[in-house]
Amino acid sequence: MVWFLRSKDNIESDKPKEMPDGLWTKCPSCNEIIFKKQLEENYFSCPKCDYHFRIGVSEYIDIILDENSFVEINSHITSADPLNFFDSKSYVERIESARAQTGFNEALITGTGTIDGSAVAAGFMCFAFIGGSMGSAVGEKFYRLARVSLEQSIPLIVVCSSGGARMQEAALSLMQMAKTSAILTELNDAHLPYITVLTDPTTGGVTASYGMLGDITIAEPGALIGFAGPRVIEQTIKKKLPPNFQRAEFLFEKGFVDMVVSRKNLKSTLSTIIQWVQN
Repeated sequence: MVWFLRSKDNIESDKPKEMPDGLWTKCPSCNEIIFKKQLEENYFSCPKCDYHFRIGVSEYIDIILDENSFVEINSHITSADPLNFFDSKSYVERIESARAQTGFNEALITGTGTIDGSAVAAGFMCFAFIGGSMGSAVGEKFYRLARVSLEQSIPLIVVCSSGGARMQEAALSLMQMAKTSAILTELNDAHLPYITVLTDPTTGGVTASYGMLGDITIAEPGALIGFAGPRVIEQTIKKKLPPNFQRAEFLFEKGFVDMVVSRKNLKSTLSTIIQWVQN
């Protein structure tokens, strides 16, 4: 986007001046040019086609929870490197890089807060932290968050965004699927609601475990949700997949998610569900 402005210092100058970087963005779905302030006010979704941009943990906390109600817990829990894993660089280097990039110690940020005054235990996955992958630390943080839900008798809500299990921890990562599923059985026995919000993307071991085990499963519009990615599936079965395969709307039609909710309605929907289950 180029604006033509006359310089106050040199009224004769007709040299075009570009807008500063970061004021505008283009919707990857409909190519609409959006003023970033407008995008933020519309909950980071396109005002023309409702395409949902990927956002981070801080944005989801602001959108879902009451202002200044979130209190983080167990932020000290971090991944170790029990296998001394090394590919193009060491696992330790990857963890340190992810911490520096995101400001978080792990791919799952947990805590307590309120939604329209109702107390909840809430977890938010950070896709920027090694693809939101689930290792031993993520499994432990999820377990402890669920225990808070049990001890305080409050609903558990987790916003999922993940590429799956963390390969650098091999079988230790896969064991978290059983660990997280087991604690959710305790929540079920205690009749405490567990609500999942599946965002783009939610795949792999997270989908196969706590991502799809919610009493109520909500998906954001257009979110990619599945175990293996569509490209891998097509290469395996040697067939073309249906349009919008593994997208939120497709899964809703097939009964894999309970509702597809636009981000602007997410807090009010969660509030209604919480009020309903508590009454």
